[in-house]
Amino acid sequence: MKFIYVDESGGSDQSDVFVMCGLMVDAYKLRKKTADVAERLNELALMKPSDEFELKTKNFLEGKRGWNKIDGLTRQKIISNLIEGALEGGSEIFAIGVSFEKYKRAMETDVDLPFCNNYWVGAAMFIISLIQKKMQAKKDNKGHTVFIVDDNKTGTTKLSDALYRCDPWFDGLYQQRKKVRNKQVWVSRNQDDRFDQIINTAFGIKSNNSSLVQVADAMSYVYRRHLELQNDQEKYDGEKQYFSQLVGTMDNKRAKIGIVPKDARCVKFYRKITHPNWQL
Repeated sequence: MKFIYVDESGGSDQSDVFVMCGLMVDAYKLRKKTADVAERLNELALMKPSDEFELKTKNFLEGKRGWNKIDGLTRQKIISNLIEGALEGGSEIFAIGVSFEKYKRAMETDVDLPFCNNYWVGAAMFIISLIQKKMQAKKDNKGHTVFIVDDNKTGTTKLSDALYRCDPWFDGLYQQRKKVRNKQVWVSRNQDDRFDQIINTAFGIKSNNSSLVQVADAMSYVYRRHLELQNDQEKYDGEKQYFSQLVGTMDNKRAKIGIVPKDARCVKFYRKITHPNWQL
């Protein structure tokens, strides 16, 4: 069994970039991974200028909410160590980077989408499809994946509904191929094997109650800021290099879409809405 902890970063009122990112951990490593990450966060909490603590990576790296009492290079090192530590022991990343402008244009022509035209749900279903694609290929895979998100009252309910319905619209993202008469062909999915590697509901949890959701927040913001810096000016010297190097580390553990039916409507849609600098 696997657990994936998911959070997001970005809003259309902030920039053109939205990123949703999940950290996947094996169930038998979950207790140790949670304890290790919690220990790092507890050390950081002791440095917090106020009594309440929840890591918000954007505020932390930008030195807001009193975090400027820690110098910038130290803050960068803390986030790097947190992410690199979370990725040790076989943990994996599943993520998507969306352009709000491209999403808006796509919605002018793509109608009746099976996620209520909600980009948060659409991003989550893409990640779920990547998980399905990867896990169904493991011959020794045991148990399903539990999908845990930072609590989003409306979004989590809609996501659970979409996951339960298993709409065939998503089939192209995780279809499998087999050889027929020496030719590779795509195998049709059915209601029994659609998302059969995922627990058929999403679980919402408050991020301040989960150290691994807070790590997902850090990863989401790192990807988001990296994409923003493709067009934005640096806020400080070396900002672009810092995020680029950290994204390089993360991308070594990130699942990609791989080989898929190019004509599938879902594949075309997600290619249309991803950020120009995001490798799907």
